[in-house]
Amino acid sequence: MIVVCGEALIDVIRNGDGTQRATPGGGPFNTARALARLGVPTAFLGHLSDDDFGRELAQLLVSDGASLELATIGHEKTTIAVAEVDSEGLAEYQFLVEGTSAPHLTPDMVPARLSPDVTALHLGTLGMVLEPMASTLTDFVQREHHGRVVMLDPNIRLGLIPDDEYRARLQAVIAQSTIVKGSEADLAWLYPNERYQSAAEQLLHAGARLVVVTLGARGAFGAHRDLGINVDATPVELVDTIGAGDAFGAALLAWLNTHDALKADLHLEQADLESALDYACLAAAITCSRPGADPPWKGEIPTLRP
Repeated sequence: MIVVCGEALIDVIRNGDGTQRATPGGGPFNTARALARLGVPTAFLGHLSDDDFGRELAQLLVSDGASLELATIGHEKTTIAVAEVDSEGLAEYQFLVEGTSAPHLTPDMVPARLSPDVTALHLGTLGMVLEPMASTLTDFVQREHHGRVVMLDPNIRLGLIPDDEYRARLQAVIAQSTIVKGSEADLAWLYPNERYQSAAEQLLHAGARLVVVTLGARGAFGAHRDLGINVDATPVELVDTIGAGDAFGAALLAWLNTHDALKADLHLEQADLESALDYACLAAAITCSRPGADPPWKGEIPTLRP
């Protein structure tokens, strides 16, 4: 089982034509749904609200196949993200978090021990920013990373806490992570003035065994041991990019899980890494072809390589 840790929230999406819509979201929420849709046993570890939005978020996780056995529920209102989508389908976010549900994941809400069948933890996005959730998850990874895969998707969110504090927290978790997946912009913030290939090398030296960089319409890059591989994006008619990075990360984990490669001492051959990246790019492309964070189901993604 893979445990996905962090926030579930509602995206209020403002379109370029002045209309808006409310859709379920949050990086970890999207990732948990995508993993479950791809047939991977998945549990969501986060704090949900008991309001109407919170019940909708919980229902969607369950209907997609994710377990809520590690989730908690409280009376705080559901966290809101306001997404401005430009004419090219790209989204920028502002967050309404004060007194809301997602940040209030406290240490007493985390299980004292995990089942032996938990092979991997996934975290990132607001889970590395908002307190007390961020400290709770940082401590959780410190406790659990030995013998399990940890995948960090920082999905950098600026302006919510001081940069120095944010950078230090991310670097601490990177040192305990098996996989770091980020966008080109994420790596540019972590390592200013470095090209993404050089930034990926620095992440490997910091402790990660696999670094994957999403490059939008230019595809993706993977760095592992002495390998550095670029793959092309899957062509698609773009609707928006919401949830595409989360679907990419989930599909990467799903490929590794299916191929019995999801291990703390992760080791991939060149063909394996290329196949995993292709699979993840296709999942992201499908998500970009429809509105909101609507990740693909397993049957929508053909097996690209054995």
